[in-house]
Amino acid sequence: MTAAGFFAAAPDAALAALFVPFESSELQLPADGRVLFLRARAGVRLREMAQPGWLCEQSFMPFADELARNGMRVGEPGVDEKFPLVLVLPPRQRDEARALFARALRHMAPGGIVLAAMPNAEGAKSGEADLARLTGAVQRQSKHKCRVFWSMPNAADIDQALLAEWLALDAPRAIVDGYVSRPGLFAWDRIDRASALLAAHLPGDLHGRVADLGAGYGYLASQIIARCPNVSAIDLYEAEARALEAARINLARAQRECGHELAVAVHWHDVTRGLPQRYDAIASNPPFHQGRADLPELGRAFIISAAEALQPDGRLFIVANRHLPYEAVLTARFRDVRTLVTQEGFKVIEAVGVKQ
Repeated sequence: MTAAGFFAAAPDAALAALFVPFESSELQLPADGRVLFLRARAGVRLREMAQPGWLCEQSFMPFADELARNGMRVGEPGVDEKFPLVLVLPPRQRDEARALFARALRHMAPGGIVLAAMPNAEGAKSGEADLARLTGAVQRQSKHKCRVFWSMPNAADIDQALLAEWLALDAPRAIVDGYVSRPGLFAWDRIDRASALLAAHLPGDLHGRVADLGAGYGYLASQIIARCPNVSAIDLYEAEARALEAARINLARAQRECGHELAVAVHWHDVTRGLPQRYDAIASNPPFHQGRADLPELGRAFIISAAEALQPDGRLFIVANRHLPYEAVLTARFRDVRTLVTQEGFKVIEAVGVKQ
């Protein structure tokens, strides 16, 4: 059996709220049909509204795949490409949201509109205030426990110094212990405690080809390079494309410091759909939520994909919140499963020998 890719969670109310100004005739879709949708999410209302000229940008692979399955054109705009309407579903993380507003204005054509929607409970008031700081003024409606707000600024209205400052917020930056990351990634400004616990309990005799599933900005893979001199190749798999640049930077530093040659590759990939290579060992701090909703099936899907990609005597090392029920799927897939440590609410588990 191959692990099935998970569909994205159902879009939240912000997607429905985003189109309210068109339903109330406050706004009109552009006559040329060209729309850029940043952090786009699939949904019934999008399918009803979208036209062939719409471009949907989404860096999280399961969400991007769902947009494509829904017939949307998915990709990134050209550096100088302009659109009369730019739609935005800003994230909760404020620096990431500010950078997204700045990008939206960069891609807005003269006389165009930037339109955003956010849940009230996830920073909508701050998001509206931030767009107003950039553009001078916004208009607003409320619906579905969300704010939908928009601006139609002239070039003179836009605070160009603030625009440049906020565009830079999305660049990879130094965090701790020499690592770089960027706002909005998992545990973006720190070393995640669970990942640190897993790294501390990885055996130094790992060898051959190794994979890190759900690698984020590359902390765990960097630790494998530093701690395991017999590893000859390491592949990182991460569904969030925004993490890949930081991961490459961190891995390049780890390679320079390790003193031995190895092959390193970083992949934008949905692990739940299986892996393209075979491995001697796999390490992972698997996700168990999507957005704010718990989804332990994601972690179980990571385990299934790992089992199918490991050599017969391969080893899997995972860390998880202590309450997550992964033991059943582990014992179903591996001959030997043992808990290496339980600490601070986490458990590190080793599973060896794939059942045929």
